[in-house]
Amino acid sequence: MLAEIITIGDEILIGQIIDSNSAFIGKELNKIGVDVHQISSIKDDKQHILDAIEEASNRVNLVLITGGLGPTKDDITKHTICEYFDDILVENKDVLMHVERLFAKYISTPISDVNKQQALVPSKSTVLMNLYGTAPGMWLEKDDKVFISMPGVPYEMKGLMKDEVLPRLQKRFNRPYIIHKTILTYSMGESALAEKIEDWENNLPSYIKLAYLPSLGKVRLRLSARGSDKKLLQDTIEHKVSALNLIIGDIIVGYEEDETIEKRIGQLLVKQGKTLSVAESCTGGKIAQSFAANAGASAYFRGGAVTYATQSKIDVLGIDPKIIKRYTVTSIEVAEAMALAAKEKFKSDYAIGTTGNAGPEKGDGDVEVGTVFIAIATPKSVFSEKYVFSDLRERTIEKAVNKSFELLLNLLL
Repeated sequence: MLAEIITIGDEILIGQIIDSNSAFIGKELNKIGVDVHQISSIKDDKQHILDAIEEASNRVNLVLITGGLGPTKDDITKHTICEYFDDILVENKDVLMHVERLFAKYISTPISDVNKQQALVPSKSTVLMNLYGTAPGMWLEKDDKVFISMPGVPYEMKGLMKDEVLPRLQKRFNRPYIIHKTILTYSMGESALAEKIEDWENNLPSYIKLAYLPSLGKVRLRLSARGSDKKLLQDTIEHKVSALNLIIGDIIVGYEEDETIEKRIGQLLVKQGKTLSVAESCTGGKIAQSFAANAGASAYFRGGAVTYATQSKIDVLGIDPKIIKRYTVTSIEVAEAMALAAKEKFKSDYAIGTTGNAGPEKGDGDVEVGTVFIAIATPKSVFSEKYVFSDLRERTIEKAVNKSFELLLNLLL
């Protein structure tokens, strides 16, 4: 079964917002065995929308549309859909009652005629109730193909997908089983990793595909199995992953896309009854943010300090100015002093300290752009490493964050 996603909105095309809707929809469809054939982003223009829907219907049997369903004049999707299906808009009493309830409960201003028009839907459509907003979703069928229109507001679209769209699609279409297993690896580049597991990869059955998903300092290996026998797929995937562990188990840090290295570190800290803090300079709080983003992080993450400027390292962390003067602010010695200061300040068992020059200019230190010093304070000591990552600022910062995780994980293991 093939699907196509169409996102409508000038704001996407001019780069004002990022199209996160397509990524979410594609991921959710894949979970239920639906292949996304194409994703298109188009303008808020009637003819453009008509052409996109017609072209998509010639390629796939499921078309999902987001955007253009608001109460303003530039939201024209509903009217354009009516034209495509040779239909008219009619008032849906349930939607109108829902809009009126939302206004009465959450909005102080009186409901206007424009807002009431959200209850107008194509007469041939099945209404998908939007519990999180005023614009309903719409399900239409033509020539044995399904067309679904949803609002572009991400949390409204996600609610409709989970509550209405996915359950209906599972009932409407017969689909194959698709099972994914993602293995997260650290500290080995894509080409070296591919060479090491070449024989293992060559022995994968035809119904299992391997994809390499590299990013800065880490590589995800995604196994995708497709077929009609769910148990066979599951058993084969697990067997192949077990065999892979024998080859690269030392660099595997987790499984599945949501089991990040930060979560793995958190699990180990909780298991060992230990805590963590951070003192960041060149990484600008990204390490702390990565830990704090996980639910339950307060069980092991004590806190952090972003001491970006030289003086803040002295004032906030209490770094001895003599150390900075002697070794410069971007040095092994300062990184270690930062980690030890964070450990003491936040009363944690472990602490990470980062200092370096992410660029594009040298700043307070005298090291080359891309140079980063990472220190880890442990319950008994402190150690540090020097790295030269990249002359590109974003790459250097991301690599420094990932390397910090890798160093700490190796210690905990």
